Amino acid sequence: MKYFLDANILISVLNKEYPLFTYTSRILSMAGKGNTTLVTTNICLAIAYYFAEKKHGQDLANKKIRLLAEHLEIADCGERETLSTVQNKKIHDFEDGLQYYAALHANCACIVSSNLEDFYFSEMQVLDPERFYRTHVY
Repeated sequence: MKYFLDANILISVLNKEYPLFTYTSRILSMAGKGNTTLVTTNICLAIAYYFAEKKHGQDLANKKIRLLAEHLEIADCGERETLSTVQNKKIHDFEDGLQYYAALHANCACIVSSNLEDFYFSEMQVLDPERFYRTHVY
């Protein structure tokens, strides 16, 4: 099963942001276990890098992003996702639209985000980290 991780999930792990870290770190530990694939985009990685660099400096941020990139599937976020986003009149935040269509086109079962309201337009299930953990992590 594939699950999409929004940038805020990655940031909470890279920067050990509590209380989210309690759940997000456990979710990231699922990567590659069983039939679980965790998916994100290069945009989410870039956003996470920005916040990790501010907190930890360039060298450590690079190491952390490299580790994430090695364990996560990186979904396409290109022309198809861009056109889908701009054509959907329900979407008001371009970046959220890109993430949604990247997750949709990568055949993810759901989006994991700490900002559920960002995906008000989603036809895909969107779960906060605690709910996802309680329903998907064994």
